[in-house]
Amino acid sequence: MNILFIMFDQLRFDYLSCQGHPHLHTPNIDNIAEKGVRFTRAYVQSPTCGSSRMSTYTGRYPSSHGVQFNAYPLRVGELTMGDHLRKAGMGCHLIGKTHMVADAEGMQRLGLAPDSMIGVRQSECGFDPFVRDDGLVAEGPAGRYDPKPSPYNEALKEKGYAGDNPWHDFANSGIDGDDVASGWFMVNSDKPANIKEEDSETPWLTSKAIEFLDQQSGDEPWCAHLSYIKPHWPYIVPAPYHNMYGPEHVPAPVRTEAERENAHPVFGGMQNTRIGKAFWREEVRQKVIPAYMGLIKQCDDQMGRLFKHLEDTGQMENTMIVITSDHGDYLGDHWMGEKNLFHECSIKVPLIIYDPRPEADATRGTVCDELVEAIDLLPTFMDVAGAEQVPHITEGRSLTPLLHGQGTEWRDYAVAEFDYSIMPLLDELGLEPKDGRLFMVADKKWKFMHAEGGLPPMLFDLENDPDELVDLGQKAEHAGVVNLMYERLREWGLRMSQRLTVSDGDLARKRGKSLHKGILLGVYEPDELPPEFTAKQRVPVPRT
Repeated sequence: MNILFIMFDQLRFDYLSCQGHPHLHTPNIDNIAEKGVRFTRAYVQSPTCGSSRMSTYTGRYPSSHGVQFNAYPLRVGELTMGDHLRKAGMGCHLIGKTHMVADAEGMQRLGLAPDSMIGVRQSECGFDPFVRDDGLVAEGPAGRYDPKPSPYNEALKEKGYAGDNPWHDFANSGIDGDDVASGWFMVNSDKPANIKEEDSETPWLTSKAIEFLDQQSGDEPWCAHLSYIKPHWPYIVPAPYHNMYGPEHVPAPVRTEAERENAHPVFGGMQNTRIGKAFWREEVRQKVIPAYMGLIKQCDDQMGRLFKHLEDTGQMENTMIVITSDHGDYLGDHWMGEKNLFHECSIKVPLIIYDPRPEADATRGTVCDELVEAIDLLPTFMDVAGAEQVPHITEGRSLTPLLHGQGTEWRDYAVAEFDYSIMPLLDELGLEPKDGRLFMVADKKWKFMHAEGGLPPMLFDLENDPDELVDLGQKAEHAGVVNLMYERLREWGLRMSQRLTVSDGDLARKRGKSLHKGILLGVYEPDELPPEFTAKQRVPVPRT
């Protein structure tokens, strides 16, 4: 069986019709949910792109793999999805974005040439890249945000789109009369992007995925990570998607004045960033959210194109399809934009899995409300590939029992992390880098946040306050819940996360075997041990 692992960027869990959105109609994604399992409590391990993705690709928490924010290199030698699946005979390929930064210093130290097979895989998060494009060809006075070449930019140039950066000038800028209106300015979000729809980012990447599918011979099972940049900002979309939705489709923001007036220091600081303040303004939400919805609608239409190709080529019946996101988007809820905290709209993601195997027939079209983490995907894929599980390395658990309707004990709580020490907020709070760390512990009733640096915790009652508007973290009557969450955080913090080269099985095989290799510690006389352990020491040695 093959695996098509689809990840959208910054797609909120509730912006799909199968998740209950009142205006967005996403029939193609919904159709996969009808064939598979839709998870309602899927949490990523960090609310920022790079850190979240590295957890998904390694099956490990951010504090285990070390990538705590965007542009942090993934250390050389960290085992990834490609390493685990390739060992089991399954190819692992990238089509799109990873947001990974290679550990160039570590590779140089080990003498790994960047253009060698090993070097490429180290640089590409373990994937064999069919095409990699992280989709952020931004430019400023200090140069480009992402210095890597952009295949999408080159493809646009080949199609006749002029200039050095058609990603910005055409795909992510709007048409304003005879002028080009940059998508970076959200006032332009309602304008049609300055590009033919079929040449925009999402269709281009879908075409690349279809090219990949057509090149597979069937000799080797594959996992293809199809990783879209959208609906990530800049919030601008080509016609006809730019005006499919309007102000009447923009929901009221989920927020209260009390959230600003009595905000936790970190929460308040996040609200007061430039992006946070922008989304305080209703005019911003009225421009951005319809464009965001248009981007999602375009994504769903491209899913229809992709899934039809799978059906037409007979690959749907032997391909597991996974649809998810790396994090969500506040869109003005809780007085915030972007992501970077642990409210549901930021840290919870859509997760839909279609498993074509007969064992999954009993769960088709069902909904699972177990607490699922993004790090569970890699062990699941290893099951599909027939790989031996390595729980001393991967920290998630396979979703196969849930996909196959098997009764199983599941986790009691989910964990996420966020390190904001690179943000100006750290200085505003007068903290050291080691203190700029946040931890989330969530179960089906409560969500808890611990902040380092002597700051108070946050706590939300998800049953009685599902919108997470009332922080109970400092309420005396909830001290018992806070203590429970700290005990869980302590339990999680004591996990075995760094003994990667020796499994529990290895330890069992090696335990007590030193006697067999001549280590006779604690022996006073030879006869205290069976003869076979002391034979080498009893051999007469001639005196010189």
